[in-house]
Amino acid sequence: MASSPFTSLACPIDGGALHCNGKSWHCSAGHNFDIARQGYVHLLPVQNKRSKDPGDNKEMVAARQRFLNAGYYQPIADAVCRAVFQDDASIRSLSCLDAGCGEGYYLRCLSDSAPEGTGLTLLGLDISKSAVLAAARQDKNPTWVVGSNANLPVLPETLDRILCLFGFPVYQEFSRVLRAGGELIEVESGSDHLRELREIIYPELKESRQVPDTAPEGFSVLEKSAVCFSLELPDQNAIADLLAMTPHFYRGSTKGLARIQELESLSVTVEATIRRLEKN
Repeated sequence: MASSPFTSLACPIDGGALHCNGKSWHCSAGHNFDIARQGYVHLLPVQNKRSKDPGDNKEMVAARQRFLNAGYYQPIADAVCRAVFQDDASIRSLSCLDAGCGEGYYLRCLSDSAPEGTGLTLLGLDISKSAVLAAARQDKNPTWVVGSNANLPVLPETLDRILCLFGFPVYQEFSRVLRAGGELIEVESGSDHLRELREIIYPELKESRQVPDTAPEGFSVLEKSAVCFSLELPDQNAIADLLAMTPHFYRGSTKGLARIQELESLSVTVEATIRRLEKN
């Protein structure tokens, strides 16, 4: 089902409503943000950047795109879609933000799985310009924005759903932009996630952070579930793409990463915890 763009954007400088004239977004205070020819808009002010080019670089984005488009994480995408729609045929419209959208895989899956008659208004946001550029090239329907979860360029109480998938949640901001009763869908790594990969990289595994049972302030837990499956990576290219998607690419020692590069195939456990949180 085709999705439509999200239009309730806010100026990242003064918080006022942004209006689109076809080639740019502007607010009443005169701040103007051009829409790139690829179809995204940059709403991350220079003063809010921690580096010149924050987020994933082109090589990491390309690796993520190859890996996800190959369908390796399809069971996670399916679980996210079920969490969003809940088999509720009465839902006629949903506005959804993917906060940390990467190259847009999960929003594309969401659009493809929307129940008949449900209208989707989609916004994908990432701090990486390379990721948003890749997302915009693959799907023109959502609104794609370079921005930060710490200062979402979104008007208050305009969203029904937020996805935060293996990302960096900012609960105060999420609560601000969700409507009352809106839901946050979180996905985080489980304790055995990519255990076999980690055992090769590190001499000793650290205990994984457990996803809490309690809700952050302003939210209530509706549901907590897990997705766990075995993944067969048939060649070094697939292994390298998976590694590039993880923090282990930077944290691993030279020796550990060299051992990964010697592998011809790898079987890994994928374990993700999914939480549905409702805004109070």
